[in-house]
Amino acid sequence: MKIYIVGAGPGDPDLITVKGLNILQKADVILYTDSLVNEELIAKAKPDAEVLKTAGMHLEEIVGIMVDRVKEGKMVARIHTGDPAMYGAIMEQIVLLKKEGIGYEVIPGVSSVFASAAAIGAELTIPDLTQTLILTRAEGRTPVPEFEKLRDLASHHCTIALFLSATLTKKIVKELQEAGWKDDTPVAVIQRATWPDQKIIRTTLVNLDDDMRQNGIRKHAMILAGWALDPTIHDKDEYRSKLYDASFTHGFRKGVKP
Repeated sequence: MKIYIVGAGPGDPDLITVKGLNILQKADVILYTDSLVNEELIAKAKPDAEVLKTAGMHLEEIVGIMVDRVKEGKMVARIHTGDPAMYGAIMEQIVLLKKEGIGYEVIPGVSSVFASAAAIGAELTIPDLTQTLILTRAEGRTPVPEFEKLRDLASHHCTIALFLSATLTKKIVKELQEAGWKDDTPVAVIQRATWPDQKIIRTTLVNLDDDMRQNGIRKHAMILAGWALDPTIHDKDEYRSKLYDASFTHGFRKGVKP
């Protein structure tokens, strides 16, 4: 007996994986967060499937339904936005499922961080500029561990992707500045990436809070910061990987001397 925890992707119903869609279309019972998952995707469920919205449910209620349906011999799919591994709150569901002797399988999905990068045509790891991407969030009502304060993470001066932080822009600016980030550091904000009403803001660190306020962005936004987000980077030739360099030898190609 097991349930399927499926990543629905960032919003566009076409961005679910083939395996995820296959499970969705076969499931007898579907539970999904109606405030985040696209209704067009859920509409692909089979006509006789039991479809339940979970935005108004608490944890024990959600898991209780899944356990009951699985024990009835039904195929159950729990549909999560983006990829379940990133702020998906799946761990606490799994704990309760295990207590009931119910197994699970996680089907990965396209995370909003990568959908956001795609929306602006960005590579987040640029050779000779940054080779590290930090996925985190600013500290708000929910604390972060002591050694994961944004100021400390930002001291690495790599690309940072901030989830769940759209209401904390003043704090973000302050902590990045305290970590030595320059005021003109490029920042991109992508609200509701891949949805029809997607909104993109290209700004700088010092202008982040004002630009987000003027555009009314206070939720469902990914904040990408760092020099990999420089909107003029495509006009520069100094950042090139070795992978396709004609003089670079690797296991599939012998380099050619210039």
